[in-house]
Amino acid sequence: MEVVSVKILVVDDDIAIANLITRFLKQKQYQVEFANDGKTAREIFQRFRPDLVILDINLPDTLGYNLCEEMQNNNDVFILMLTSRTDVEDKKKGFLIGADDYLTKPFDLEELEFRVQAILRRRRLVKSEEINLIELGDLLINPETREVKFQNQNLIFTSLEFDLLYFLASNPGKVWRREDLVANVWQNNPIGDNRVVDVHIGQIRRKIELDSNNPRYITTVRGVGYKFDYKPE
Repeated sequence: MEVVSVKILVVDDDIAIANLITRFLKQKQYQVEFANDGKTAREIFQRFRPDLVILDINLPDTLGYNLCEEMQNNNDVFILMLTSRTDVEDKKKGFLIGADDYLTKPFDLEELEFRVQAILRRRRLVKSEEINLIELGDLLINPETREVKFQNQNLIFTSLEFDLLYFLASNPGKVWRREDLVANVWQNNPIGDNRVVDVHIGQIRRKIELDSNNPRYITTVRGVGYKFDYKPE
């Protein structure tokens, strides 16, 4: 994969770790900038517009969870959480707010690179497909620009939300089990809990369904999973 154009922002309050990751990724031909606190991270994020943020949870002026939500609400960006927190609930919280992966300290730089490549591969897979606009009723999905419009209004989707919606909409009428969606969209099951699918489906429905109790786009198949099954009014 061509990585020269890929931009990565490293956010970690440990200057030694931030410098180590930055030097390593630059050697791999990524464009990299780093910040050691939330305020600086926000400023660099707006200017640099990274494709991926490697984000520590514990920062001196905020939590990485808050930054994760802020960044994904303003840009279609991938988030790799990097932290010394090893508790499963901490990991689950990160994934439920939209993080794409989670790596705990201490870590191996080669494993970090592998995870970065795995996350960015999702973008390559979408772009390598034949670009087909999906337009059904009031919903328009553009896989080239990764934009979603509903009733002619641009919607803000996290990377995972977009990938999940696009995958379902590209396979209309097919019922997908939660574990199959995790395998195809997340490409792994980092916390061993397929309920992350339910959370993201709920977030998508709140954005594209006029009545989430009577969905027109994403249908729940009880005891199995979900399918994209557009129902005109």
